[in-house]
Amino acid sequence: MKIDPNSSKDLSAQIATAIRDAIVAGDLIVDQRLPSEAELADQFDVSRPTVREALKRLAAQSLIRTQRGATGGAFVNRLRYAEAYTQQVTTSTLLLSMNAVSFDVACEARYALERACAPMSAQRRTPDQLATMRAEIHRQSQPDLSDEAFCASDVTFHRALVDGAGNKVLSYQLAGAVEAMQPLMNMITFSARSREAIVALHTELADALTDKDAARTDQTLVKLEAYTRELAQNVADARARKAAEKESTTA
Repeated sequence: MKIDPNSSKDLSAQIATAIRDAIVAGDLIVDQRLPSEAELADQFDVSRPTVREALKRLAAQSLIRTQRGATGGAFVNRLRYAEAYTQQVTTSTLLLSMNAVSFDVACEARYALERACAPMSAQRRTPDQLATMRAEIHRQSQPDLSDEAFCASDVTFHRALVDGAGNKVLSYQLAGAVEAMQPLMNMITFSARSREAIVALHTELADALTDKDAARTDQTLVKLEAYTRELAQNVADARARKAAEKESTTA
C-alpha cells in the first residue's frame, strides 16, 4: 500500500483509499486485523493523527470496525447488505437535497431502474410481498390518511415491488431510487396528485404481479412515470403563474 506525498490530495484520504483498495483486492480479508496506528504511520511516513483520520473515513464507510482492549484494534469489516442499503439511501438523499440531481433526472433513473427489476419481480414475488402491496393499497385508500403517511405507504409499496425481484444487488441499487427519490417526487407532486389515481395504478401493478404478467407490470410503470412527470409539470406551471402574478402586482 502506497501514497504519493507530493499529491495535492489529502494524505488521510490517500491512506483510506490505499487501504480500501487492498480490501477490495482481497489483500486484506474479512476480520483481518490492520496494523496498529503506529505501524501504519511508519508505513506511510505520516503522523498518527493522519492515520487516525484515515481510519475514521474507512469506519464511516463500514469498511472497518474498531475494538477496544488487549486484543482490540482496527479490523476489516464484513459489510452487510442492510448497512450498504442504508448508506445508499443516505447518499442519494443528500444528493437530492442539495439539488445535485434534478427532478427529471431522478424520475428517469428511478423508473428505469424499477422497470428493470419488474420482469423478475413478476416471476419471483412472494405471497408476503404481494400481501404487503395489497395492504398498502388499502391503507392509501383511507380518507383520513395524512399526506406524510400516504408518502410513507407509497415507499413501502414500491420497495415490496423491488424486493420482489429476489435480487439483493438490485435491491441495493434501487435503495436510493425508492427511498430517496420517491419521497422527493411525493414532496413535489403531493399537492397536485389524485390519490384515487395513484391507488388505481398501484392496484394495476399488484394485479399484474399477481398474474405474473411482466409486460403489464412494465406498461403500468410507464403510465405511473408519465403521471408523475405530468404532476411535476403542473406544479411547476402553477408556481410560474403564481410568480408571474406576484411580479405583475408589485410592478
